[in-house]
Amino acid sequence: MSTTQPMPDYYGINDFLSEEHKMIQKSVHDWVNRDVMPIIDDACQQARFPKELLKGMADLGVFGSFIPEQYGGFGLDYVTYGLMMQELERADSGIRSMASVQSSLVMYPIYTFGSEEQKRKYLPKLATAEMIGCFGLTEPNHGSNPGGMETKFADKGTHYLLNGAKMWITNAPIADIAVVWAKDEAGVVRGLIVERGMQGFTSPETKKKWSLRASITGELVFDNVEVPKENLLPLSGGLKSPMMCLNSARFGIAWGAIGAAIDCYTTAVQYSLERKQFGKPIASFQLTQKKLAEALTEITKAQLLAWRLATLRDAGKATAEQISMCKRNNVKMALEVAREMRQVLGAMGITGDFPMMRHMMNLESVITYEGTHDVHLLITGNEITGIPAFK
Repeated sequence: MSTTQPMPDYYGINDFLSEEHKMIQKSVHDWVNRDVMPIIDDACQQARFPKELLKGMADLGVFGSFIPEQYGGFGLDYVTYGLMMQELERADSGIRSMASVQSSLVMYPIYTFGSEEQKRKYLPKLATAEMIGCFGLTEPNHGSNPGGMETKFADKGTHYLLNGAKMWITNAPIADIAVVWAKDEAGVVRGLIVERGMQGFTSPETKKKWSLRASITGELVFDNVEVPKENLLPLSGGLKSPMMCLNSARFGIAWGAIGAAIDCYTTAVQYSLERKQFGKPIASFQLTQKKLAEALTEITKAQLLAWRLATLRDAGKATAEQISMCKRNNVKMALEVAREMRQVLGAMGITGDFPMMRHMMNLESVITYEGTHDVHLLITGNEITGIPAFK
């Protein structure tokens, strides 16, 4: 269903946006409406990642928008990146996930921790989607505790020998490169760029997902993979390096989740005005208005949180803990809005003609990945008390 309802902006956040912000947001918004909305339900039903969208995404600059122009990016600010992620997730969390991984988990670490040669070799191709990347941190036995990772590499003189496995990796089956986090012989976590075609590197697809069905997910398996020494990210070192990448990704998620909530909300508003029961639109009933009013309130709060976080990040002041709070709050908000807006539509809300159930199931993954809802709560709890309850 295409909706004619306006994007909610109850507190006039658009007043804080520059003309460039508005122009870029509109470009992504219009592209999503034209190229993504008509196909996304079928892609989800078929559990198919729509690779045909990659060129359009690249042309819009959503891959590495904040990466400097000299490396193929657009040198844009984090408000712009947030607006882009919001528009992509208004279509589907899987589409935004692809862009988040490419930008924040592949391009960001290469730009931040890579050599000049690595930046020039990989970043321009990643920006144009000529090359697709993935990020390997989570392991079969280590999710919320990445410090326990078992993937390791050893110095063999002419190369590094990499062994281990990662799972729940977005883009893995189609990735040309993987930014892999592994422990060296001293137990220090370092980043390595592993390329498709290296002997012993495989990436089987994860099947039978009920969530993120329009996103492609897989494992990364390393069986005595010989990685050239020049593929080590030279400035990486310790868990702080992958955590910095996750901060960038979590920031994008905090904005993206708002898009999913907006799509559910605007659909429910339009449906409630058109659907009649007992001789009048269901929008005229108090309980329907309660659901819509609460959804708009929660979306507005999330918008304010995300906008302030973006201004802090652009000023170099956003903390990991602030990003964590925004990710946790906004994803929980979006999941609750999806559920409530589904109820406005009654039984129609479970069909593919409307986006609520798709968003709802997607958000069940988003509330878990890049730090679970509960771990993010404990990050805030640690900030309040100084006591790390997750250790």
